[in-house]
Amino acid sequence: MNEPLLEGVEINPAGVPCACIIWLHGLGADGHDFEPLVPQLGLVDVRVVLPHAPRRPVTINGGMVMPAWYDILAPDFNRGQDSAGIRASERQLQALIQREIDAGIPAEKILLAGFSQGGAIALHTGLRYPQPLAGILALSTYLPLGDSLAAEAAVVNRAVPIMMAHGTQDVVVPLPLAMQSRDLLQQQGYNVAWHSYPMQHALCPEEVQDIRHWLGQRLAPEPV
Repeated sequence: MNEPLLEGVEINPAGVPCACIIWLHGLGADGHDFEPLVPQLGLVDVRVVLPHAPRRPVTINGGMVMPAWYDILAPDFNRGQDSAGIRASERQLQALIQREIDAGIPAEKILLAGFSQGGAIALHTGLRYPQPLAGILALSTYLPLGDSLAAEAAVVNRAVPIMMAHGTQDVVVPLPLAMQSRDLLQQQGYNVAWHSYPMQHALCPEEVQDIRHWLGQRLAPEPV
């Protein structure tokens, strides 16, 4: 059965897109959250897809129903992870990737990005995706289900460029958790560009400039 496509915000360039970024928002937000950021990124001929997460009860928030890529069961994100929810969101992200491939954008020109929960799904999915991707941008986040990565990792994405960025004052996704994820990835041979900033669970102007530079390297138009 085909995975139903998530609805979301789609920003198309004036010309034919030569690349695509699929950018996943954080818990309780929606695809509009990072829409204002896109014009600041200096993208050329790049399509940006900002999907809305499904609404679901979130245990840590008293079972309140909200947009979420998976349930969060405890303040320690490494304990009692919602494996079923994470893998369901992986399938939904894979379906969006396949839609872009079917529309003519090759996998190696598709980049996954996400903030917080969205970054966790971008990392989880991108490292397991069976075709080489352009990169993974993981902001204020961590690697879920890290214990299964070695067995499930896609060989074709062993060299995928990864940028992780985090606030040193983040109390939502603590810095040590992000550093633990970075270390695990590096121990398994992944190339992780790590950035930290004196901020909380957010983005800052310096980070936006670093993201812009990194995306420019990953998605630069092919020379004519």
